[in-house]
Amino acid sequence: MSTFHAVVWLDQSEAHVVMFDREHTEAQRIKSRSHHKHQGKAEDLGLFFTDIAQALSNTREVLLAGPGLVRNQFRDWCAKHHAAVADAVVDSVAADHPTDAQLVAMARQYFKKFDNMAADPSMA
Repeated sequence: MSTFHAVVWLDQSEAHVVMFDREHTEAQRIKSRSHHKHQGKAEDLGLFFTDIAQALSNTREVLLAGPGLVRNQFRDWCAKHHAAVADAVVDSVAADHPTDAQLVAMARQYFKKFDNMAADPSMA
């Protein structure tokens, strides 16, 4: 699904990628591959982040959410390895463990404010 907006809730074990437009939502769960003890943590995160970035490849604006620092690590990883996704990330916000419906509601509210600010020349 190619959409304008997406919200990604992530922690170290999984990501909930929800793409949406005015009428549709499409959710996808991506599990971390960190079940193998012989792999290094950085390698595990790199594979996990690659899967998330691929899911976001056709999205123009992305809001990251999650309980810890992984969302910021993902943003930094994208800046080095996946510039198109890094450019699409508009913010990173703390969020505990919302449902996908709560995530979409939060993101819709966020993007409504974000879009209003972007349209206002005094905010530029």
